[in-house]
This record gives sequence, C-alpha cells and structure tokens, in this order.
Amino acid sequence: MAKLVKRCEKMAYYGVPNGDGYTFTKMTGFTEMAVTKNPSEYSRQYVDEEFSQTDITGYSMSVSYEFDRYMDDPVHDDIIAITDDELIGTDAVRPIIMVDLTDEADGRYSAVMRDFSIIPDSEGGSNDAYTYSGSFKVKGKKITGVAEISEDKQTLTFTEM
Repeated sequence: MAKLVKRCEKMAYYGVPNGDGYTFTKMTGFTEMAVTKNPSEYSRQYVDEEFSQTDITGYSMSVSYEFDRYMDDPVHDDIIAITDDELIGTDAVRPIIMVDLTDEADGRYSAVMRDFSIIPDSEGGSNDAYTYSGSFKVKGKKITGVAEISEDKQTLTFTEM
C-alpha cells in the first residue's frame, strides 16, 4: 500500500542573518506555505499545422506564506523587520531550504536551497492571533544538496551536491 506524504514531512528552514552568513532556522507557526510554479509559456501555431504548440520557457516560483506571530522567534522577527522597515532590493532577500523528510539516508535528508525576495502583503488579519502574510518569490536558481538537522530539529547544516 502506498504511503501518504504528510505536509509536516516537507519542512522549511529560513536563513536568518547572523553577521557571518545565515543560521538556517526551522519555520514554525506558519499556517500557509503553498508553492506555485508560475511557468512562462511560449505558444504558437505554425501555418502548416492544424494545432498550436506550447513550450515552457521558464519558471517564476513563489511560495505564499501566512504565520501567527510568536514573540522571540528569529524567523518571524526577521520577516517582520523586512516588513516594518520596508526593506527593498538585496536587503529583502533570504535563502530558504526545503527539506524532504521522506528522502533520508544516514541521517541526511534531500534538500533544495534557493534565494527568495520577501514580499510582504498584510498583517493583523485575524481576530485570534496577530498574523502576517505575503509571498517568497524566487530570486535565484535552486541548489540541490543534503541537510543534516540538529537533534532538536530547530536548525540545520546544508551541503551542496
């Protein structure tokens, strides 16, 4: 029987700036992280054919996000600083590593790292908790590798393959 992949088996780690680089910290408290591929298409119909053709010429991946604000969470603090300070350009770019917990070998997991522009949208949209939402829009090519997750699962080390 096929095993269902649960959403919690695809974890994301956000690169929180630490002065020398980034500390990849687990993204907790997120109620939404939906990936959209946004392919670019080239469609045309040749005069000698009865049908049209379409090719994919690129992708502009984005991830919509929403989270409940928790105090002293370094990921939340960084996204909120980008939002509140209205940072632009490279000041609003962070790496995110997506880890596939279903693909493990010797304590190392399949992972993909990419830079994303943090695009804030709204805040305070819930009566139950203070929330923030927006999207992470791709800023660079994906880098495949493996992740070694800390024992408490809060941070990781990424090795490019």
